Amino acid sequence: MSDYLSQLNDVQRQAVTTTDGPVLVVAGPGSGKTRVLTFRIAHLIEKGVAPWEILALTFTNKAAKEMKERIEKIVGDKSDKVWAGTFHSIFARILRVEADKIGYPPNFTIYDTDDTKSVLSAIVKELHLDPTAYNVNNIRSRISSAKSNLITPRKYAEDEALRLQDRQANMPQIYAIYEKYTARCKRSGAMDFDDLLYRLYELWHTNPDGVLDKYRAKFKYVLVDEFQDTNHLQYAIVRKLVHYEGSPRNICVVGDDAQSIYAFRGATIQNILDFEDDFKPFGIRVFKLEQNYRSTEQIVQAANEIIIYNKRQIPKQIWSDKGLGQKIKLIKAMTDNEEGRRVADTIVEQKNRYHLRNGDIAILYRTNAQSRIFEEYLRRYNLSYRVFGGLSFYQRKEVKDLLAYLRLVVNPKDEEALRRVLNYPRRGIGDATLDKLSEMAGATDTTMWENLLKVEASTRAKNAIGEFVALIQKATELNGNAHEVATYIAKGSGLLSHLKEDTTVDGMARLENANALLDGIKAFVEEDLETESTADKSLAAYLQNIALLTDLDQADPDPDFITLMSTHSAKGLEFKSVFVVGMEEKLFPSYMAMDNPEGLDEERRLFYVAITRAEQFLTLTYSNSRYRFGQMRFNEPSRFLEEIPRDVLESTSSMSPRGGRTVTEETSVGTPTAKVMGNFARRPAAPSGPVVDPATFKPSPSESIQAGMRVLHLKFGEGKVLNVDGGKDNRIATIEFKDLSDAPQKKIMLKFAKLQILGGEAP
Repeated sequence: MSDYLSQLNDVQRQAVTTTDGPVLVVAGPGSGKTRVLTFRIAHLIEKGVAPWEILALTFTNKAAKEMKERIEKIVGDKSDKVWAGTFHSIFARILRVEADKIGYPPNFTIYDTDDTKSVLSAIVKELHLDPTAYNVNNIRSRISSAKSNLITPRKYAEDEALRLQDRQANMPQIYAIYEKYTARCKRSGAMDFDDLLYRLYELWHTNPDGVLDKYRAKFKYVLVDEFQDTNHLQYAIVRKLVHYEGSPRNICVVGDDAQSIYAFRGATIQNILDFEDDFKPFGIRVFKLEQNYRSTEQIVQAANEIIIYNKRQIPKQIWSDKGLGQKIKLIKAMTDNEEGRRVADTIVEQKNRYHLRNGDIAILYRTNAQSRIFEEYLRRYNLSYRVFGGLSFYQRKEVKDLLAYLRLVVNPKDEEALRRVLNYPRRGIGDATLDKLSEMAGATDTTMWENLLKVEASTRAKNAIGEFVALIQKATELNGNAHEVATYIAKGSGLLSHLKEDTTVDGMARLENANALLDGIKAFVEEDLETESTADKSLAAYLQNIALLTDLDQADPDPDFITLMSTHSAKGLEFKSVFVVGMEEKLFPSYMAMDNPEGLDEERRLFYVAITRAEQFLTLTYSNSRYRFGQMRFNEPSRFLEEIPRDVLESTSSMSPRGGRTVTEETSVGTPTAKVMGNFARRPAAPSGPVVDPATFKPSPSESIQAGMRVLHLKFGEGKVLNVDGGKDNRIATIEFKDLSDAPQKKIMLKFAKLQILGGEAP
């Protein structure tokens, strides 16, 4: 057996070596998902598959980079030839080659959110619509949803249900805005992030010059990471590639339905729940990675107990052999200000007692607005931290201004870039000229740049326009690398000189940011960065590289910092110590999900993701009161706290008489004798089945439970033990519970199970 295969457990090895046909790998948190993916690719290459015939799709650049690095350790430089990257970066790479077949230039611009909102604002103004009713964020969301569901502007206009929703939302002209926005982007040679998927599907679907057949022949093996986060459109693209008559259907998807948390972005949990049925006629193999290598047993037990409250899911029982570990600490605060102080105190205590580094610690919250109070206390305690999800470097005005110039050099059709810089720094070209250019472009179906060339001779701003056009044309003609072009533009446009005029602290910071961008471009040219082709150091390659970055991909000068981020941003990460804060009703779970069972299930999955980021220490906090939207709000503890087994919480007492738990929380760090009592009422969110009276329930020794016995479980009621697998410390029982209509069979780790034996063989 090859050495790399010996590093895998039995299930991982089967998932890696079962290379042909459809494969579903259900990977619990910390179960070695990345290892399985990378070893599977390495195994394919070792078997003789050409690396360029392998397509691996991820959701972050970081994951793709880590994947390639791991593959390289096994197969060497061949890993560079694997097509591994995010959906958006891989699809952008394909579209750069094929975009002309659907009417786009190869150097199309990628619009970010601000670009899209700017275009939409202009269209709302052109259509003389009320901007308060036609909020651009809402419009963008509606258009994004339409694209994700493969609804064209024409289909949208003909869909009475969608039109009715828009009328009820007081936005009846969304269909017209969608049509104009699509036409405007195409005229500008621009695609937004949704278009990188939407236009690739168009390319696959129309199949000009057999382009789909070309890529079907090219990619012999397709792998998809984090499959539970795919949306309808992403799966439709993958299906086009592998699910057709005569295909070997060599597709492997890896994911965990319990970590599906991006419905707000259009992701659908149905993709992973239905994947097995979709490929069942073609001999699909399903492997479940259930051993957690990250977290201690008490954290894993809490996660298992929480997620069973969700209805539809793929049955699995995650387990760990890393020892019981510390109990989960629960901190109650009277105010959000006290919550911030208590978290900072606990961090200091953990750093001193357990010698944790700042980089070992994360504070996770449901909304980004919660970060302020924790930032204040971390600063007071002189603790280094970094907030993820704030304003990205590439979203700062001075950076976007310089990037707009560079975008225009690469793609003169880019109308948003032209609008941004035509009169910046000021050169005497007013809004009237811009409006005239836009009107001419719309009337003649040409670009604003083409009309700029025509009007320069007749406008009063002739000299200014002439100099601007000459600047862009000269930069376009330069054959230098990206840094040379960028430096020429930064100086020639007057942008750097303009920034130097502001000698305030803020002004100097803006100049530093512009220079930092130029430094970044120089590093891109000189270093072997993780781009699609490290040999391509063109300005177009640089712009695509940064357009697809997330803030998690940015380097930090001080790597030892406490991480502050939303729970959504934390997926895929792990820390020795995790604080999940703000555990209150209407905050976590969010008030927007309270009346929606599917939304509440997703909130629970989000909590599951948050607590499974912790390796050794998990602290949950909530506050009796906090300011929200300018008002003091008084809060109930989150229902999710009730769902955690009381024996894994620090200082948990017995069930309260009204059926809820009475939990004892510490009120001062390091002073266990100071206690305060708090009640959590039991909610009706538990799975169907009888409610067992805890007063009469008497758990039997786990080692006594054998196949064939009738047993009683607090949540699931009476059941029959079908079989028992595993070694002495990790025995797992498969039990069929007679009163559970949905997924009656459960796999339960016996050392955590608390089962009462009712008798021998069940009737």
